[in-house]
Formats: sequence, structure tokens, C-alpha cells
Amino acid sequence: QVQLVESGGGLVQAGGSLRLSCAASGRTFSVSVMGWFRQAPGKEREFVTAISWSGGSTHYADSVKGRFTISRDNAKNTMYLQMNSLKPEDTAVYYCAADPQSMGSPRYWGQGTQVTVSS
Repeated sequence: QVQLVESGGGLVQAGGSLRLSCAASGRTFSVSVMGWFRQAPGKEREFVTAISWSGGSTHYADSVKGRFTISRDNAKNTMYLQMNSLKPEDTAVYYCAADPQSMGSPRYWGQGTQVTVSS
């Protein structure tokens, strides 16, 4: 099993920045791919970004390209999401996810952290 705990959410004005963290524990060696998803009120959960074990491969949803940056520190078993130029439409609960193979259907999920962007 792998446990994921997000932190760093909060309230920020439009144009501002936040940095989310996801700390992993347990059988962390079993998860290769990590990523972030988000769910806004009344909407389905959507993919935001993913990163490979080495960090050499990343993928972003079109809606966040150029504004969000995903990274990971395997020595600390921690993944990060730097969010810049935030928009009100970025308001959502952000979930950390991990899987041995891909973000298509992640096996492990965090509990989520709220990000609210005010206009």
C-alpha cells in the first residue's frame, strides 16, 4: 500500500501562486508515475498533470500548460505542483495520485486539498 497526503492548498487572489505538496509513504518504490487531478464543484474529476519516476517525462492538461509545473523529489518521497498565474477557474479540490504504470486509472489517491482562487 501507498499513502498520499497533500498539503499547501488555500485561498489566493487571481494572478497569484500556490505550491502544493504530496508526501508519499509505504511501498513508494512500487509507484512509478505520479500526478495531480482536480475536481471543481459540480464537475467531474479531471487530469491536471503527471510525472514519471525520473522526472524526465511530464504531461499537462491544456488548461494549465505554461502556468503549472510538476516536479518530484524521490529522496523525500514528495511530489510538488507549482501553480502560477492562477485563475478563478482553477478553483477545485486537488488530488494527488500514484500508480505503478500510468495515470489512466491511478491505484492510489490522496484525500485532496482545497484551492480557491478569488477574482
